[in-house]
Amino acid sequence: MKLHVVRANPAGNITLYVLDPVEKEKRGSLAEKLLAMEEFQAEQVGYKCESAPEFDGHMEMAGGEFCGNATRAYGMLMAKEKGLTGKQKLTLEVSGCETPVEVSLDVDAGTAKAQMPLPRFVRPERVCGKEGILVHLGGIAHFVVDGVEPTKEYFDEAEKVIFTSMPELDAYGVMFRDKASGKLTPLVKVPAANSLYWEGSCGSGSLATVIAETEGEPDGDYAKDLIQPAGTVRAEVVRKGGRVTAAYIGGDVTLDAPVEVEV
Repeated sequence: MKLHVVRANPAGNITLYVLDPVEKEKRGSLAEKLLAMEEFQAEQVGYKCESAPEFDGHMEMAGGEFCGNATRAYGMLMAKEKGLTGKQKLTLEVSGCETPVEVSLDVDAGTAKAQMPLPRFVRPERVCGKEGILVHLGGIAHFVVDGVEPTKEYFDEAEKVIFTSMPELDAYGVMFRDKASGKLTPLVKVPAANSLYWEGSCGSGSLATVIAETEGEPDGDYAKDLIQPAGTVRAEVVRKGGRVTAAYIGGDVTLDAPVEVEV
């Protein structure tokens, strides 16, 4: 089977987009084969889908999850396909999000900023005696914990304590935060795609981290650049009346030329 794919790099969170139509039930197994191709070093796979006329593009992730980094990079891909330059705003349909998502782009500068889903709830949780903050963003949730060595063993325990009781999630992760150094290490699982990755960066995890860190803070605008293993993501939240009323992530995006692969 021959496929045309594009490799995108949104702040180190390497994403492959399949440009050919693929039936939904085949996407998970196909993604496993693509992720196994060492030449791409990809962490996740998205699929280009037919878009309604009122939108600028439609993309679905292999596991049906929402991914902020993949969304903003897909916005850049659509802008390039349309021959757009300079500052642009596109509206996309994306998996895991009930409403269209706006992506603000500077095509010439190679940056993209995506509107993000608002938290359904934020609450403290305790894993292995260490308290952190669980941020539920709809189809994806993250446990943000500071001062814990990033290990799969800790993730497994968090999965057992927190996530096994949340079958509605398309994806979930642990955001290992080191406030002293300002670094964030994301480990994210997408069950439907049978994937567990130490991601180069995580957009929704970056947002969850800023939401967790500003919980209980006064109303206002908050923004932070989160340094991650392969890139930096800027997360922004607006707080009004004690809750998050708007949220965004942004950063650099690069796109490789489309290539044909045999799978």
